[in-house]
Amino acid sequence: MDLLIIGAGPAGMSAAVQARQLGLEVLVVDEQPAPGGQIWRAVEARAESGMASLLGEEYAAGLPLARAFRASGALYEPATQVWQIEPGWKIFMSHAQKAECVQAASVLLATGAQERPAPFPGWTLPGVLTVGAAQILMKNAREIPQVAPWIAGSGPLVLLYMVQLLRAGGRIAGWLDTTPPGAWRRGIAHAAGALAAWKDLAKGAVWMHEIRRAGFPIVRGVTQLRARGTQQLEQLSYKTASGKEGAVDLQLLLVHEGVVPSVHMTHALACEHAWSESQQSLVPLLDPWGMTSKPGIFMAGDGAGIGGARAACTRGTLSAVGAALNMGRLDADAANRLATPLRRHLAREMAMRPLLDAMYPPRAELFSPPDDTVVCRCEELTAGDIRATVAGGRPDPNQAKSLTRAGMGPCQGRHCGYTVAHILAQAHGKTVQEVGFHRIRPPLKQLTLGELASLDNGQEAP
Repeated sequence: MDLLIIGAGPAGMSAAVQARQLGLEVLVVDEQPAPGGQIWRAVEARAESGMASLLGEEYAAGLPLARAFRASGALYEPATQVWQIEPGWKIFMSHAQKAECVQAASVLLATGAQERPAPFPGWTLPGVLTVGAAQILMKNAREIPQVAPWIAGSGPLVLLYMVQLLRAGGRIAGWLDTTPPGAWRRGIAHAAGALAAWKDLAKGAVWMHEIRRAGFPIVRGVTQLRARGTQQLEQLSYKTASGKEGAVDLQLLLVHEGVVPSVHMTHALACEHAWSESQQSLVPLLDPWGMTSKPGIFMAGDGAGIGGARAACTRGTLSAVGAALNMGRLDADAANRLATPLRRHLAREMAMRPLLDAMYPPRAELFSPPDDTVVCRCEELTAGDIRATVAGGRPDPNQAKSLTRAGMGPCQGRHCGYTVAHILAQAHGKTVQEVGFHRIRPPLKQLTLGELASLDNGQEAP
């Protein structure tokens, strides 16, 4: 196999189409049942329905790419989980309760982004969901909340979902806007650079107009949240930067505090990473073709740094060219001819990112939750439990993992890793970059003994 692509979102599909045009043998594996990723989830089933117009033209734009991907000749294995990658490159995966191992000359990780973990007291109560989860329900099942939700959070996805929900006939009880005060003052330094994306700026203004016109209450500058309930969510209290306090009775709360690159696999592969101050997250170090510090391992899409669907498509195409160059299937001159217009497109597509990062930084309170806040949902560990380990010494994230089991559950730290690292950094008087992140152990996803035993192809399981 020349190129194995993990993920069939915008980056993965674009990479597959380009790689096939360059004559590469391509296999795409994806956890989802159909191509599209999060942004274009179920696009083939929805794009020509009434739901597509409600989700917006950005959603419908995924259909031509999905069709081109289907017609590209790339092998496609949906509903497949990759649970280990070993040098060689040997990729171990499971489908329909059976495991297999495939060897590829190059691997492209197109795993996208994940919603930033945003722990607060009561966030594990039934009735608290993320905005991303609610949007998945809308795309997959046309699910519109019967109970008008309160929405707490900030960033473009919050605005988009509220507009989509209103256009679909849904109701919103209110919005607790957690954007730190002074968004436009922070963004003004980046305004000139964002003019290349003026259409996106205009679209955002239209969204805000629709949201204000809906007439539900909006509370700005929210800094702290606390959910209460016995068996399910019943009340939410909040505090703002100005000191205002309030509480609302509710049954459904949707939260969102931005997205961060999904770097679980690059961590497991010991690829080099850098700390992004603007996104307060780790990003893999990549060369101009999207290749990581591990030769033959490429990263594209939002996993390489948040940029949105159009940028993900361009990054995927560019990485496919890079993979062909790395394998000697293209010479440098031919690769550069293909890459030059792609890099120009990518610069335009990323023009608005500095403005958005400046306007919607994560609020400081996300990284210092109260002691009674559950931070590790898998092991039901609180922020107080993590801080107690610091009182007995100066553990790093790996030692804290051994002492508390934070990061040992099914999600392997996807939901608690950053929070634990921030708590340790604050206790040690260091930056998160200095503290680091805990090591990721195989398997990368949950695996049954039956799946492991089904490896009957002459390969040894890890």
